[in-house]
Amino acid sequence: MAALIKGIKFAAQISNRNPALLYMTVRNHGWNKDFKPGKFPETEKDREAAAKKYGLAPAEYQPYPDDGLGYGDYPKLPDVPAESRDPYYPYDFPELKRNLHEPLHAETDFWAEDRYGSAEPLRYSMKTYWLSFLGVMTGCFAIYYWLEDYKMFRPVLAKQYPYEGKQHYTFESK
Repeated sequence: MAALIKGIKFAAQISNRNPALLYMTVRNHGWNKDFKPGKFPETEKDREAAAKKYGLAPAEYQPYPDDGLGYGDYPKLPDVPAESRDPYYPYDFPELKRNLHEPLHAETDFWAEDRYGSAEPLRYSMKTYWLSFLGVMTGCFAIYYWLEDYKMFRPVLAKQYPYEGKQHYTFESK
């Protein structure tokens, strides 16, 4: 009976699309332990089991190379920034542009929507950007060099003292 109530709450939370409640429920369903990387798959059977574990087809499952970084059997997902994903797709979490139980990229903090993303190709070649930068910097240095002789300062008169600079005070006692 408790499982049925939990399931009904879970379905209501998905239909309401309340991510805060959904994350609290996901925490109780073992999502973290299911997505914890296992050992690097050595055989074809291990590869198929890992692909099933992460919800991928065996043809599209590609693990990270076993180079000692500790990724294990975690899938190597394409480097696609969040901003290039379809904004009109009905995601489970539209503000994050991802679905429930969708594997995260191993470097998901780098590909989040508030980070750099190369979603679109550059308008001009990098050579054009570098030449523009160097041209502007050269122009700035040329103007600085040309105007170096013209000192810029705040025009201020000489300090004026009473009695035309004569001593008007003493520290002697009377």
